[in-house]
Amino acid sequence: MNKKELLDRCARDGEERILLARVLDKLELAQRRGVPTCTPFLSPGEQGAVTGLLHAWGRPRFRFWGGYPDSERQICLFPADWQEEDSLLSGPDTPLAAIQARFPGGASLTHRDILGSLMGLGMTRAVLGDILLPGPGVCQVVVLRDSLPILLSQWEGAGRWKASLSELPLDQLTPGPAQVKTIRDTVAALRLDAAAAAGFSISRGKAAGLISAGKVSLNHQECLKADRQVAEGDILTCRGLGKCVIKEVLGQSKKGRTMLVIERYL
Repeated sequence: MNKKELLDRCARDGEERILLARVLDKLELAQRRGVPTCTPFLSPGEQGAVTGLLHAWGRPRFRFWGGYPDSERQICLFPADWQEEDSLLSGPDTPLAAIQARFPGGASLTHRDILGSLMGLGMTRAVLGDILLPGPGVCQVVVLRDSLPILLSQWEGAGRWKASLSELPLDQLTPGPAQVKTIRDTVAALRLDAAAAAGFSISRGKAAGLISAGKVSLNHQECLKADRQVAEGDILTCRGLGKCVIKEVLGQSKKGRTMLVIERYL
């Protein structure tokens, strides 16, 4: 199977085709020239698409890494033939770095506040990994190493809060428990539009509109079907609204509606 045939088979749309083509370029560079390479940061959905592509290609050596175990946003590493994968995960040659920002006492900042301030510098999601909030007034951000000098010199803070910045070794990242809001609600049926409406606190009609517009993903894969069945453990994401997880399906209420426990990430 040549490159075009592989992309025809694996890519669901033009945007994903461009992503997968770039991944293959990185892979070929590592294989042909013996140069370790990596992709930009990938979302969980993009990681799934890349995994499918690489398995179809013949399962070459690769490794997803986001700076710490169980990270969400990760790069895909392609080591050279002479390298061990673990050598790319730490040390001066790793393509990832981390920055720690300390804010004044009393600063109350969310993940969205930090991301907005970084995007305001012209940073794209491709160079930004996970954003961690391990404690009051402290933020840690995983980035591509090439972007570290720009952040250290130009990032002044978030909102009205100024920040004191320093580089942080990856082994000192301290991911804490996710900030979530627990939602208990009932739905007429275990459909994607109903679950999205409950999880994001919007009307079912608005949820259906977002789904048909391609803004909602189920388990990190775009889903255009409002009546798609959902189940316990499913992850729903919506552009502009965030992410929620169906934690429990509790059965039927006295009125015949399905009771749900949903955690929405803040």
